[in-house]
Amino acid sequence: MSVVIALDSFKGSIPAAAAAAHLAAGWHDIDPEADLVPRPMADGGEGTLDAFAAAVPGARRHPVRVHGPRGAEIDAQWLLLPDGTGVVELASTSGIELLGEDRLPWDADTTGFGEAIAAALDAGVDRLVLGIGSSASTDGGTGMLRALGARFRDADGVDTARGARGLAALAAVDVSRLRALPPGGALVLSDVTNPLTGAAGAAAVFGPQKGLPAADVSAVDTALHRFAHLVGSHRPGVDPAAPGAGAAGGTGFALAAWGARLVPGSGEVADLIDLRGAMVAASLVITGEGSYDGQSAAGKVPAFVQALAAHAGVPTALVAGRLGADADISGFAHTVSLTDLAGSAAASLADPATWLREAGRRLARAHA
Repeated sequence: MSVVIALDSFKGSIPAAAAAAHLAAGWHDIDPEADLVPRPMADGGEGTLDAFAAAVPGARRHPVRVHGPRGAEIDAQWLLLPDGTGVVELASTSGIELLGEDRLPWDADTTGFGEAIAAALDAGVDRLVLGIGSSASTDGGTGMLRALGARFRDADGVDTARGARGLAALAAVDVSRLRALPPGGALVLSDVTNPLTGAAGAAAVFGPQKGLPAADVSAVDTALHRFAHLVGSHRPGVDPAAPGAGAAGGTGFALAAWGARLVPGSGEVADLIDLRGAMVAASLVITGEGSYDGQSAAGKVPAFVQALAAHAGVPTALVAGRLGADADISGFAHTVSLTDLAGSAAASLADPATWLREAGRRLARAHA
């Protein structure tokens, strides 16, 4: 029996590779002879840098000091691949997990992400691959663009504040000193397909997850509309309604305005690790993430892996930290919730390794 384990990271809990190892250990408790094939996945969010580092021989990590989403300096990394590609991950430079339990809906920004990109450019990379999931802010990517040379001013000509607070006061955009893309361009790995504004946009859908009060959503959405209009005067043709423009609080739109190309992250990582090839001989594929809910179908790893496995004629099992009430699980042969196994979300988060191992045992018995 060959089983492919293509888990994403369980955000804030356990990385993808470690999650796959614990689940495999549980399966082997029941079926020691099973051929378990780990293929840790990512979709542009947390774990993307690790996925590339594990999959590409000769990849080298480069440390960089950047300003995190709070504005304080933090240690981060970017990755240099042997072909001259630089990989930069927003999650580890400007990500929501860096805030801990606190949220800064008006003041968090993407400066650190831009600083890491600038470091890769300074090193002379030929091409960039940018993962933009797991963001902490709804700043339209202004922090990132500012770190790359753009200026944002209010009606008095003063530089705006960081984050969504600065967006609300924005009156003028200057991209005349914005750094150029590397020769091979930039590919953006997005984990969502949302537009920049509107009912399905960055503020309305993701703002509340980052602590934005419901009463403030309209104001931030309006600020993003104005931001798109001002940027459009310098970059005509950049579409705020394009799929992925609303990713990372509007950073997808900002990167498109820089000239980068947005693609679904899951597909790019799957190609990198040859997930399709691993599925050829599989009798089961196991995928999962920390929270599987109604948004997971829009570019997240489990939905992508399930569709890929279905095309190959292989059943898929889902392991999630929690299953949302709005989750569509109709395409999965088996589902396991770590919260249900542990008895509570707190117990699951406190010891994910134990409950992933138990999930592996449950699936081995179910698929026997």
